[in-house]
Amino acid sequence: MIASALAATPRGPLPQMKAALFPFSTAPFPYHGTKPDDGAEFMDVATGDGKLGHTSPRGGVYYEGQTYSDNRVIVAMPAGFDLRKKAAIVVFFHGNNATLQRDVVDRQHVLDQLQDSGLNAAFIAPQFAVNALDSSAGRFWVPGAFGQFMGEAATALASLWGSRSAKSSFASLPIILVAYSGGYNPAAYVLAVGGVGKRVKGVILLDALIAEEDKFAGWIAANRRSGFFFSGYTGASADGNLATMHLLATHGISYASNLPASLGPGSIAFAATPGNHDDYMTGAWVGNPMTWLLSRVPGYPR
Repeated sequence: MIASALAATPRGPLPQMKAALFPFSTAPFPYHGTKPDDGAEFMDVATGDGKLGHTSPRGGVYYEGQTYSDNRVIVAMPAGFDLRKKAAIVVFFHGNNATLQRDVVDRQHVLDQLQDSGLNAAFIAPQFAVNALDSSAGRFWVPGAFGQFMGEAATALASLWGSRSAKSSFASLPIILVAYSGGYNPAAYVLAVGGVGKRVKGVILLDALIAEEDKFAGWIAANRRSGFFFSGYTGASADGNLATMHLLATHGISYASNLPASLGPGSIAFAATPGNHDDYMTGAWVGNPMTWLLSRVPGYPR
C-alpha cells in the first residue's frame, strides 16, 4: 500500500494534518459484480475493442477506465488527533459528479471542516464513480465488503499514524458515517449489510436521504438507544426524509424535527434547512454544516 500526496487547499490547514491518498484493494471500485436491485451485471456494456461500461439511469453509459477504476481513498488525521485518547473514525461518502481532490478537499473543504470541529477523529473517504451522475455503491453492495474495507483502512491509518502496532486500535474505533447527496446509496447499504456490527455510532446525512428509506429507518430502529442519526435537507431530498419519518412514526419511534443541540446516543433528528443542494456542504443553515454537526458529538474532544 503506497500513499500519494494530497494537495493542500488554498486556506492551508492540510500541512498541519496528516493526509494522503491510498490505493485500496477493497475500495468500492473497480467492481465486476451484480446490482442488488435487479441482479443484473453492473458492467452491462462491452465494446468491440474490449472496453466495459455501466449504464447509469441519469448519466448514460460510463466506461470503467474513466469512471470506475479509481481505487484511491483519502486517509487523514487532523492536527492534534491523539489515538491514546477516546477517538472515532469519520467515514465520508461524496455525491455525484465528484472527485476526491477537486470536490471533497478543495471545493467542499471536508478536511477543513473536520479539523475545525475539534472532534478527535481520523478520516476516511473513498472515491466512488469519478465525475459522474451515478450513486452506485459498487463493492459496498456486497454483504460484509465494508467491513473488509474498514480492515484495510485500519492498516492505512496505522501507517499514517506511524506505528503498525496501532492497526488493532484503529480497527476497533467507532465509526461516524457522513454522506452527502448521492452518497446515500453506499451509506444505506453499509448500514444494512456492511458487516461492521455496532461500530457505526452515528449517521449524518447532508441533503442525502434521497432513497433507500427502509434501510435508514431499519438502522435507526435497531440503534435508536446506542447511536445517533441526523438528516438535514432541502427540497432536493424532502420526499425521502418525509418517507423515512413516516416509517419511524408507523413503528412508534420518536424523532425531533429541528437542528440538534447535541448528537449523543439516542438523538434522532430531521431538519428542513435553507441551502442550495449543489453547495450544501459549504452553504446550508451555516457555512460549514459538517463542522457544526461534528462539534456537537460529545465524548471525543481533541
